[in-house]
Amino acid sequence: NLKLKICFHSFTVIMTLRKVKNDSYIYINRVAKKGHTHTPSKATSKRKTKETMGSSPKPNNDAYQHVFVMRHGDRIDNFEPLWVSTAARPWDPPLVQDGMIRAFRTGQRIRSQIPIHRVFVSPFLRCIQTASEVVSALSAVNFDPNAMSSKDVPSIDTSKLKVAIEYGLCEMLNSVAIRRELAPKDGNFDFRILDLEALFPEGMVDHNVDMIYKEMPDWEEPVEDCRERYVNIVKALADKYPTENLLLVTHGEGVGTTFSTFYKDTTVYEVDYCAYVELRREVSSKDGSVVNGEYEVVLSHGQAGIRFSHDHFSDDPVISRTPV
Repeated sequence: NLKLKICFHSFTVIMTLRKVKNDSYIYINRVAKKGHTHTPSKATSKRKTKETMGSSPKPNNDAYQHVFVMRHGDRIDNFEPLWVSTAARPWDPPLVQDGMIRAFRTGQRIRSQIPIHRVFVSPFLRCIQTASEVVSALSAVNFDPNAMSSKDVPSIDTSKLKVAIEYGLCEMLNSVAIRRELAPKDGNFDFRILDLEALFPEGMVDHNVDMIYKEMPDWEEPVEDCRERYVNIVKALADKYPTENLLLVTHGEGVGTTFSTFYKDTTVYEVDYCAYVELRREVSSKDGSVVNGEYEVVLSHGQAGIRFSHDHFSDDPVISRTPV
């Protein structure tokens, strides 16, 4: 039954697949022509760039910049279907408790691998809540392997990292990702940024950061435009903070697109809740400027929650990380 549904490209089928497996995002190409999977164009290949050195309160010491692109945790409407019937914002579901726990534990895993200096997050509530849990795990004064959520963190070190909301990381604003009957009638996805920032641990929000994307996309954003947006925002944020490690909390399409763009000749089939792709590139300083190398994909031997197939004859730069 599941295999049969994967062969078709429609929103109805995607919703059915989600019901079959609630903890994952089935990544299916959503263009009109059936049978095609997402393969990025050669125009998305990385080039060495030279950027002006920005402010970096906690620069890297390992000569590499690491960028994690992560999906949010378990959303309530995939577990409580009747939730949307009474919700004031049915297009903006929160996390269930298991989603909070998954996010926190993922933050602990990332903390054990790489120090994160900045977190950028989609304005959708499920991403804000995910990022809040991750930030608590990353910034806890004492690492407790038995902690399950931010409620188990007695104290936060606010100097470890900073957080900012970024519109460019938002969900695809179209009926492929959001059911038309649940979307705002006027197409206005309103977010009260100050209220959302208040959900993060006190002292963690960087109010001096300007968003790369100043406005939300228009409703019925084309899928290919959305994919281009995800790739552009990853590059833009990485280039803006080249000497810092970043965590970008976004949506399933953002993670799948990032993975298949930077790890070419790859087809992504599934992105779990809190799955992430890790990128790294060499960074060097010369004459007051930062010279960035090519991106590499860091594979975690299946631990990161992305299921894909890859042309093994490809010469993409990929390295492996032993699971922690």
